[in-house]
Amino acid sequence: MRRQCRVDEFSKTMKMENQVSRRSFLKKTLAAGAAAPFLLPGEVWRARGAASPNERLVMASIGTGKQGRYLLKSFLPHSSVQFVAVADVDRDRREYHKKLIENFYTIKAGKPYKGCKGYPDFRQLLARDDIDAVIIATPDHWHAYQVIMAADRKKDIYCEKPLSLTIREARLMVEAVRRNNRVFQTGSMQRSMSSFYKGCMLVRNGLIGDIKEVYVSVGGPSRWCDLPAEPMQPGLDWDMWLGQAPLRPYNSILSPRGVHNHFPDWRNYREYSGGGMTDWGAHHFDIAQWGLGMDHSGPVEVIPPNGKDVKRLTYRYANGVLVYHGGLPGYSYGVVFVGTKGKICVDRGRFKAEPESLGKVNLSRLPVQLYHSTNHYADFLRAVRARKKPICDVEIGARSVTVCHLGNLAYWNRRYLRWDPVHWRFVKDPEANSWLDREKRDPWKI
Repeated sequence: MRRQCRVDEFSKTMKMENQVSRRSFLKKTLAAGAAAPFLLPGEVWRARGAASPNERLVMASIGTGKQGRYLLKSFLPHSSVQFVAVADVDRDRREYHKKLIENFYTIKAGKPYKGCKGYPDFRQLLARDDIDAVIIATPDHWHAYQVIMAADRKKDIYCEKPLSLTIREARLMVEAVRRNNRVFQTGSMQRSMSSFYKGCMLVRNGLIGDIKEVYVSVGGPSRWCDLPAEPMQPGLDWDMWLGQAPLRPYNSILSPRGVHNHFPDWRNYREYSGGGMTDWGAHHFDIAQWGLGMDHSGPVEVIPPNGKDVKRLTYRYANGVLVYHGGLPGYSYGVVFVGTKGKICVDRGRFKAEPESLGKVNLSRLPVQLYHSTNHYADFLRAVRARKKPICDVEIGARSVTVCHLGNLAYWNRRYLRWDPVHWRFVKDPEANSWLDREKRDPWKI
């Protein structure tokens, strides 16, 4: 009965929202004291075949935890965007970020601005025709449903990493973005950091010879949730927070109430995330993929440690390169590429080359030139305007998180796995192929 009431209420709200046209919405925004001149949403101009010189992208944010707040503050200063909505299942976070947006535009314009709306249900936000692009910064188990719905609603998307909870979800997200011709940026922002760009440029240009091994230092897999029940406080839609995940009692470790300044530990539990393997793995395995030129492929074998001859999780690529889960002894770097002529070690704000002379190479003169971005958020906005792929397109994010998922599946099931990156399936392994996705609660099946 509760779910039916939710569906009826949602349908009624959507109907009311759709009665507001783009023009009437903008008139109301201006009447409320909006600082900007009258600007049609970017999608209107792009539908006419050209971008307006004063075009402003109308944006909204789904998920307003610590990372969602960071992303919002990263995009807000760009004068080419206007935020008009936020969605979150926590009332206090939702209202805080709604006011954050309105206060920003009030200070910027020097007069009151009340043009932002908060939604408890992201579907209400996505039903609005005036929104061009959305930020998705919800827990991992929500990404696929929200991305697919946003793409089908013709929104461009900036989605946090790790991209998905399962391999099937990752592939479906790629298909939805391609089907709808959307611009999509995965939040693996290390691709827009100088140390990683420099390292991958040197590796891809063969300056350390043929790559033999790559060491990726990230945490381990997640575990099933065993947290005890805690009393529920008003203001949080706990059933909505759980979404596709199994029904279980509330615990504040999963969803701390209100505005907080830490990353919640839902990422440690299998129902919602893949642990350090997907959390940091979506950064560092992503760099390994970039350096190996495997943005549209992946490993062909996954070998779990056996306590004997295999000491650590090992990925084997078709060209013979081995990628190890864990750091190279003596090197405290996130990613270390080992070639026949040297090493490249990269981490956030850190770079080391062996031989050292490689660090002085003029990158602009190298024959292989990689996509160069110095700001992950500005890069997304430029890609939206140009209708081109940004530096970390949806398939790149999907392929990188799939590497992480493959490792977790090998750990959880203590199984050697053969992977077909072309068809996104395990080779002659029906049992392993049953792990490509998980059962989801209604109505969140995709």
